[in-house]
Amino acid sequence: MNETAALRFRRLGMLTICAVYFVILVGGIVRASGAGMGCPDWPTCFGQWVPPTSESQLPTNYHEIYAQRGYENTEFNPVKTWTEYTNRLVGMTIGFLIFATAWSSRIYLKTDKPVFYLAVTAFLLVGFQGWLGSTVVASNLNPIKITIHMVVALLIVALLIYTITRSQRNTFAPIDLNVLPPKFKTVLFVVMGMSLLQIAMGTQVREAVDFISHEHAYIGREFWREDFPIIFYVHRSFSSLILFTNAWLVWRLWQNITRNHPIVKAGVLLFGLIVTAILAGVSLDRLGMPPVAQPIHLLMANLILGTQFFMWMVLRYSTSKS
Repeated sequence: MNETAALRFRRLGMLTICAVYFVILVGGIVRASGAGMGCPDWPTCFGQWVPPTSESQLPTNYHEIYAQRGYENTEFNPVKTWTEYTNRLVGMTIGFLIFATAWSSRIYLKTDKPVFYLAVTAFLLVGFQGWLGSTVVASNLNPIKITIHMVVALLIVALLIYTITRSQRNTFAPIDLNVLPPKFKTVLFVVMGMSLLQIAMGTQVREAVDFISHEHAYIGREFWREDFPIIFYVHRSFSSLILFTNAWLVWRLWQNITRNHPIVKAGVLLFGLIVTAILAGVSLDRLGMPPVAQPIHLLMANLILGTQFFMWMVLRYSTSKS
């Protein structure tokens, strides 16, 4: 196999993964700022490929036009419009990146066909994700569709991590699994399930916050907490269990595996991500729901699950010395 082409594929794949996480961050900013309907139509924005910068650039009766399309009380806000438009541009960029990744994966057709098929599947999912984004706008930000939109993003990231990890499985240094507790892989698998459950509870909290923020007209954020559902308190308490369980995993890796191994580095990163996510969650709970904390909290949750999945794949592809 051409090593230069293989390196190009891995770099494209990593860049695409970073871009997907970036669009998750931007999507969180869109949702936290209430900019989801900053562009009330799709794929254009206020009927233009490049959105306006001032209300004077819109028809005088644009309120009536969008009211007839089912979007009542549409008000042009340049900040919200360009926030949503940026979100769309980043999403479009991912389309080009994932196409380039899928195209470059053809070098594995002779040596490891699943790598090619996984990359193509991720490309098709990105296309589906773009269509799903249009339905989110058409539904006037239906919370269920927003959640499905995020779940598909998680699936795309998981596919890409699986694809890139598989493509370089022979480069991972062997791990003597006997130095790790017998239940280590089982605990890691359970921890991934816990992360999924935590994200699921988090989406329910976010849906509740969406309704609460709408009722409060996106002001008085310090009072939103009074209306939080019970699931919020379960979600908050569950984070402690996640912290200590993951800390056990990281400590076992740190004690028994050479420090420069990718799985140990991933473990240290994982612990930092969890601490950051908890701090962002605490600020949401205690500091009056600062807008900046919401997208950070969402991004950390997605990065945590992605890092755990990478660690699982490394263990799967590492050859024991015993």
